[in-house]
Order: sequence, then structure tokens, then C-alpha cells
Amino acid sequence: MDKTDFTDQLQKLKDGELNELTVQPNDFMVFQEAFMDFDARKRVVGAAQKGGTVVYTFEKDQKE
Repeated sequence: MDKTDFTDQLQKLKDGELNELTVQPNDFMVFQEAFMDFDARKRVVGAAQKGGTVVYTFEKDQKE
């Protein structure tokens, strides 16, 4: 995956088209670039899994 792919995935996560986004350890640095440029990154929450995989979800507002 490249930065554009991760940017698209983050937007889908925000829009509710994806429930979660899984990032493998070998893709983390590319993901990090997209993540740092993402406008709603403070609402993206990651949970580390065994083996270095991270599963990200998006926190919705109470109103949403």
C-alpha cells in the first residue's frame, strides 16, 4: 500500500464505510505519513495486536 491508499482507507473509516483499518508492521511507516496528514486523526484510535499489527477504529461523536 502507498500513502494514497491509506488516505483513502482513513477517509472511508471516518465516513463509516469501514468499521476498522488493519495496518501490518511492514506498512506502518507509510500509514504514519497518511495518518499525520489526516484532518481527523485525533479521533482515530489504534489497538495493538500480537505481532505488531495495529487495528484502527474511528470514534464517532455522541450526536452521530
